[in-house]
Amino acid sequence: MARMAITLTVNGQARSLDVEPDTPLLWAIRDTLGLTGTKFGCGVAACGACTVHINGKAERSCSIPVSAIGGASIITIEGLAAGGKLNAVQQAWLDQQVPQCGYCQSGMIMAVSALLAEKPHATDAEVDHAITNICRCGTFARIRKAIQTLAADQGGGA
Repeated sequence: MARMAITLTVNGQARSLDVEPDTPLLWAIRDTLGLTGTKFGCGVAACGACTVHINGKAERSCSIPVSAIGGASIITIEGLAAGGKLNAVQQAWLDQQVPQCGYCQSGMIMAVSALLAEKPHATDAEVDHAITNICRCGTFARIRKAIQTLAADQGGGA
């Protein structure tokens, strides 16, 4: 396939990429832009380690070709904090000591922050439905506690 120029807004900055149109967004983010916080897990959009926000919605970047999202606004884990201050979900992760190995956590944080931006007081049922990311270390109890703390005490804040 012929390479193509595509412009994406990543973490608030317009970025021009020269990549093959079928290049998964994940690899454009990691390899071309050097933003390695977004992780490769399964490559089939099942695990969620590659979750980013595309136009404000949590999406799994390993299965989305860059040609499908020209002009989109993308936020990665590197762009979630604003003004040098962690966002509420990132802070809750620290406060509740969520990560164990941490590999899945950037994708998990991105999924949770998108959910709470849409539903600041998400119920357990809404969390169960929306957050399907996989944590191999099994920190789900701490993840749930962090989400519940945000949904109840801080009104989401994401």
